[in-house]
Amino acid sequence: MAPSLSKNAPEVMVLVDEDEDDKKPLSITLEGSEFLANGHPVLTDVPTNIIATPSPFTSKDLLSKSMVGCFVGFDADEPKSQHVVPTGKLRDIRFMSIFRFKVWWTTHWVGNGGTDVEHETQMMILDKSDLGRPYVLLLPLLEGPFRASLQPGMDDDVDICVESGSSHVSSSSFRSCMYMHIGDDPYQLVKEAMKVIRVHLGTFRLMEEKCPPGIVDKFGWCTWDAFYLRVHPEGVWQGVKGLVEGGCPPGLVLIDDGWQSICHDDDPITDQEGINRTEAGEQMPCRLMKFEENYKFRDYQSPRVPSNKGMGAFVRDLKEEFKSIEHVYVWHALCGYWGGLRPGVPGMPECRVIGPKLSEGLQMTMEDLAVDKIVNNGVGLVPPEKVHEMYEGLHSHLESAGIDGVKVDVIHLPHRPGQSPNPHSSPH
Repeated sequence: MAPSLSKNAPEVMVLVDEDEDDKKPLSITLEGSEFLANGHPVLTDVPTNIIATPSPFTSKDLLSKSMVGCFVGFDADEPKSQHVVPTGKLRDIRFMSIFRFKVWWTTHWVGNGGTDVEHETQMMILDKSDLGRPYVLLLPLLEGPFRASLQPGMDDDVDICVESGSSHVSSSSFRSCMYMHIGDDPYQLVKEAMKVIRVHLGTFRLMEEKCPPGIVDKFGWCTWDAFYLRVHPEGVWQGVKGLVEGGCPPGLVLIDDGWQSICHDDDPITDQEGINRTEAGEQMPCRLMKFEENYKFRDYQSPRVPSNKGMGAFVRDLKEEFKSIEHVYVWHALCGYWGGLRPGVPGMPECRVIGPKLSEGLQMTMEDLAVDKIVNNGVGLVPPEKVHEMYEGLHSHLESAGIDGVKVDVIHLPHRPGQSPNPHSSPH
């Protein structure tokens, strides 16, 4: 079901009431074939199928000016799982943006027209002008099972791409796949827009409403660049020792990829789980075959108490020796490992290998060896109704070993259109 545009506002929101304001609220509106920001054109030649719905909520900045945003959608000729639709032409207006340059990562980008927009753009802010045009935020959203992003179109068009990721999930009508907001301060602009989106989607909380973990106030060290998959207890110990002696004692240690029990599909299941490689992606295709740590950490023996062995003993020794360390985290992928779980392993949850497919937008991103390996070899996915078995098995063991938290990676794993990861359920 698509998010509602008529949800009741919480206390942080203020319903629009122009009678209470001395000045007309700042607003972004679609008038004819132009999107106007406080009366100034920002997108021109807007197609007739674009639909703008004024936000039912507003908020007040430090200057007590009301700012009214709008939700943007469109109607298409036929239902599809992916639509690419022009929203209007952007010309001679500087912008800054964040775009997804790899499947996993985003970065900053700037330009001054629609042709400068990158594929998989997640957010854009149009610059203000000396003539009174405010900053304008263009924020692609989730609408029901569809996700949106911006991309370059023809002749300076800014296109919006919406896709479900499954040929079984299609639609022809959208009303809130993008939100537009304006303001005089770019930082306040984003904060105020997120208040609106929080109410609209109802799926997240604002930063000030959350309780961040203790690691946010700690200097941390991640083992990835030092060891890649060759990480081992002695190396971690020496790394922390070097930081302490150098005057930078870490409060957090993150043991990245290389601690898990993994193997290739054609490898026998032995006690020597774990692959030592120096480049990311070389180990693929690899799958998780055991929740416990691999032999490098499992064979650790405490010099303090020789009977203490394994990851738990290492974590205890590390914290006792280096008093600054309050948190020890480990890495794992969303599906267990880059290639998911290995099917048919005794003691592991049921799973099967599914071959993902990149969307057209993601095919425009930078080439990545790990992505290529995943697409070519598939991912061992656990059925949705049994995925709790994977996380319970993995996290309960880590908790028993004294691990304080996890860094979950590979969260943007692509899905294969037309195929459900659950072998026992019908498609979405």
